[in-house]
Amino acid sequence: MDIPRIFTITESAHRIHNPYTPEKLAVLGAALRLKAGMRILDLGSGSGEMLCTWARDYGITGIGVDMSTLFSEQAKQRAAELGVVDKVAFIHNDAAGYIANVKVDVAACIGATWIGGGIDGTIELLEKSLCAGGIILVGEPYWLQLPPTEEAARGCHAGSIADFRRLPDLVAHFHDLNYDVVEMVLADQEGWDRYEAAKWLTMRRWLEANPDDDFAKEVRDQLTTEPLRYVTYSRKYLGWGVFALMAR
Repeated sequence: MDIPRIFTITESAHRIHNPYTPEKLAVLGAALRLKAGMRILDLGSGSGEMLCTWARDYGITGIGVDMSTLFSEQAKQRAAELGVVDKVAFIHNDAAGYIANVKVDVAACIGATWIGGGIDGTIELLEKSLCAGGIILVGEPYWLQLPPTEEAARGCHAGSIADFRRLPDLVAHFHDLNYDVVEMVLADQEGWDRYEAAKWLTMRRWLEANPDDDFAKEVRDQLTTEPLRYVTYSRKYLGWGVFALMAR
């Protein structure tokens, strides 16, 4: 059980697997008014930066679940680096359908809502692990402006324009699901550039180290096309943010 190999190559040097910078992650933690002893569940926890830094900075405890063997191991290493192995645990498993044994104060899925078949299903899944009055965190892309064509949408790695909403429509959708949006921290252009551009050097170094690997052609093709794709499409049309929700 693992994620596609291309992601473990392109994002192997990432600590945060979304367009957040460490500063934005810190802003989100402060915005949530985290306190020592609060319990957090993170589905699709990646390399564990959110749980590890929040355990260090706020004294929270948490469980992260991720399908990537590499990222799960990196998360455990990060917990050791920050001295929080007694506060956070990371499970290599499919996060789809995962429900915490003990109810949590914050249930999060940051940028991996496919685990629930989309926003609605993921919120429904997270709610099953949440204590009364708890907060759900959802990280999700949105259109900064609607792409003019379906081709442009696909250039943003969307299947179609209909895959994402504009920001006002996304917030309205949360309201339609009977949730209050109680906080919001949006990624900025610097975060997007760091997330995307960092992959390119990682791919180049990997190709230099693995010229005869059977996967080298796919990595080479991606390195050749990704910079232009990103600056032509995603950088112009795609936004991303984390939304804090509380059931009404």
